[in-house]
Amino acid sequence: MSVNQQDLNPDSTTDVGDVTDTEEELIKECEEMWKDMEECQNKLSLTGTETLTDSDVQLSLLIMQMKCLTAELSQWQKETPEIIPLAEDVLVTLGTKEFQQLRHDLEMILSTLQSKNEKLKEDLEREQQWLDEQRQIMESLNVLHNELKNQVVTLSESRIFNELKTKMLNIKEYKEKLLITMGEFLEDHFPLPDGNVKKKKKNIQESTAQLIALHDILEILINRLFDVPHDPYVKISDSFWPPYIELLLRNGIALRHPEDPTRIRLEAFHQ
Repeated sequence: MSVNQQDLNPDSTTDVGDVTDTEEELIKECEEMWKDMEECQNKLSLTGTETLTDSDVQLSLLIMQMKCLTAELSQWQKETPEIIPLAEDVLVTLGTKEFQQLRHDLEMILSTLQSKNEKLKEDLEREQQWLDEQRQIMESLNVLHNELKNQVVTLSESRIFNELKTKMLNIKEYKEKLLITMGEFLEDHFPLPDGNVKKKKKNIQESTAQLIALHDILEILINRLFDVPHDPYVKISDSFWPPYIELLLRNGIALRHPEDPTRIRLEAFHQ
């Protein structure tokens, strides 16, 4: 483009001034034409305020359009706009001016887009760094959570096991004490017929050779109740002294079988 400008006539500056004057004249003529068109439009709008019947609506619209087009055609026929001469130097000057303006606009757009891209890159890097930090924190928290969970489960299970074991030992000790206390009480207050308080009687009269103590009878009934809960009845044998059986039945400690009076069971006090 610089080579073409050097080849132009030295009077090109004068031509540029002529082009500028021509542009100003065209602008003035356009403004005058615009004023004439506004006047025509005002006249048409005043004409269109007449009341129309339903049967003449389409015809009236067509007439108004025809008047508008006729007025516009008449206005254009009166005007004879001047045509800019298509000289080479004028075209080069106008093209150079348009190209420079377009180049300037494109450079502005490019600068704006580059600034936006830089800003977006910075935002993306900052968000990516934040995301990586959050992921690391999440991984650390997950590891810590799993460790604490396993530790809590282990401690909880071991503590519960130890507590249950301690309770079982205490219950066994308490059971042994109850059995010993009950045995001593029964031996003192419910001895066998000969007055001997031992559990089993041997080397005495033949009639009481097979009798057992009251606490032995109760122990048999208790073991039967818990070992065979679906059939807790025990057969009354010759070793059970009848007064003891009657004592248990009268006081509701033992119950007789509803169909077999020779069988008894312990009352289920624990239910």
